[in-house]
Amino acid sequence: MGELTDKIKGNINELAGKVKQHSSDPETQAEGAAQEAKGKAQQLGGKVKGALGDDI
Repeated sequence: MGELTDKIKGNINELAGKVKQHSSDPETQAEGAAQEAKGKAQQLGGKVKGALGDDI
């Protein structure tokens, strides 16, 4: 179940990051870019878990 959880969390973080990047505040935009990158990394982690199995 770790695979699905990571993918869902990744999607949520990526979406929240994209929303924050549309802010007029440069600090919030940078935070959004970082959050989007974190979401992409979580999704990748979920894909790896799916390929190797949840035992890792």
